Amino acid sequence: MPDSHSPLRLNVGFIVAQTIGYSRDFEINLPSVKLEPELELVPLAGVVRITRTPQGLLVQARLKGNAVAECVRCLSEFSQSLEIDFSELYAFTRKAVTESGLILPEDGHINLAPLVREFMLLEVPISPLCRPDCKGLCLECGNNLNENTCDHIPSTGDSRFDALKALT
Repeated sequence: MPDSHSPLRLNVGFIVAQTIGYSRDFEINLPSVKLEPELELVPLAGVVRITRTPQGLLVQARLKGNAVAECVRCLSEFSQSLEIDFSELYAFTRKAVTESGLILPEDGHINLAPLVREFMLLEVPISPLCRPDCKGLCLECGNNLNENTCDHIPSTGDSRFDALKALT
C-alpha cells in the first residue's frame, strides 16, 4: 500500500514472509508527484511488481509521466512525455547487495521516489523540442516563429568575415 505522505513509499514487509517466487503488483496512478528537488511529474502512472527472491525483493517498474520542459529552439515550456522501465534488487543482507547498493529497510517500507527520479531524469532529452518542426525564435526581434511571423530580412552575418567567405 502506498503511504499517503509519500506516495512512492510502499509497505512490502509482508512479501518478505512469502515463499520465493511470490510477487505482488502495485498500481501507481498519481495525478501529480514532486520528486525533490526539481522534478514534477503530472501525472505518474504504471505498475510496480515486487517479487520475493532468495537474495531480496526484486522491484520491476514500468511508469509513464509528463514533466515540464523548455524547448531549446523557441524557449516555450511544454509537457515532455517520459517513460521508464527498470529492475532493481533490494537485498536482505549486505552479502547479497548488487551494484545499486540497495538494502531492504528493517521497517519493510521502500521509497521508490529516488529511483523513479533518477531513471526519469535519465530519460529527459538533452535538447528537448516542443515539436519536431519547431521554427525557433527570430534572430532579429526574438519573436516565437511558431506563433508569429516577422518581416525581417535574414542577416547576412558579420561583415568582418566577408573576406574569409570569398576564400571558399
